[in-house]
Amino acid sequence: MPEGDTVWQSAKRLHSALADKVLTRSDLRVPKFATADLTGRRVLDVTPRGKHLLTRIEGGLTLHSHLRMDGSWKVYAHDQRWTGGPAHQIRAILANTDRAAVGYRLPVLELIRTADEHKAVGHLGPDLLGPDWNPERALDNLLKGPARPLGEALLDQRNLAGIGNVYKSELCFLLGATPWLPVGALPADLAAQLPALAKKLLEANRERPVRTTTGRRGQDLFVYGRARRPCLRCRTSIRVADQGDGSRERPTYWCPRCQTGPAPSPHRRTPGGAHPGTSRRTTD
Repeated sequence: MPEGDTVWQSAKRLHSALADKVLTRSDLRVPKFATADLTGRRVLDVTPRGKHLLTRIEGGLTLHSHLRMDGSWKVYAHDQRWTGGPAHQIRAILANTDRAAVGYRLPVLELIRTADEHKAVGHLGPDLLGPDWNPERALDNLLKGPARPLGEALLDQRNLAGIGNVYKSELCFLLGATPWLPVGALPADLAAQLPALAKKLLEANRERPVRTTTGRRGQDLFVYGRARRPCLRCRTSIRVADQGDGSRERPTYWCPRCQTGPAPSPHRRTPGGAHPGTSRRTTD
């Protein structure tokens, strides 16, 4: 599941493959930009911004992409077979004489002026892995909606950028609060710890192929994906329920003993994606 650390890894791979090299092939397979030709232009850098990727190209252009749930960028040598999915799922190809970067299932792909990047990412809060990180501003953003459930507030990229569904569940567990606890009901000492804890988790995982929040080999996550399994701390069965603001429901995990606050009744069904016990990431 692409979150801030996953996107950071993707940006690092893309930057290594493309930066300071001239494009010999450019293919944007979305109707609005299908005729755009970037060949002959040099890629300047690839920068992550929260869950967004900004590929800057000479001539004042930026290729903006977002992975959402299923998108990925894969990098191949010229003699490698492309294995990211069937050809009809390819949305972008950027290649030079050494490498080819192939974007699969990208739900957001647009070519914009670099000067207009703010239109794509200007709404984002402080980036947990970016140079603009500001824990005081992040906390202030979160506390502006005191009645909002903590889990929903953490997912709102306008508050702080980079947290997805995995880190939402894990952060709430580490804070000892259910994801349905109103932000304003979080004790002040825990609220003060939240930004630093979130940054610590993402920074610890940005270089790892397997995301972990526990520090335990073979038991990578405390609650996410562990529905009906025993809590690693108290052995109580982990619960799962959907949480969302109405636009999209997300499976959310918590321990009813270790975490205090309101929570829905346990689901009789398991939401999609509830069965994995780890958060292994692809090497796209």
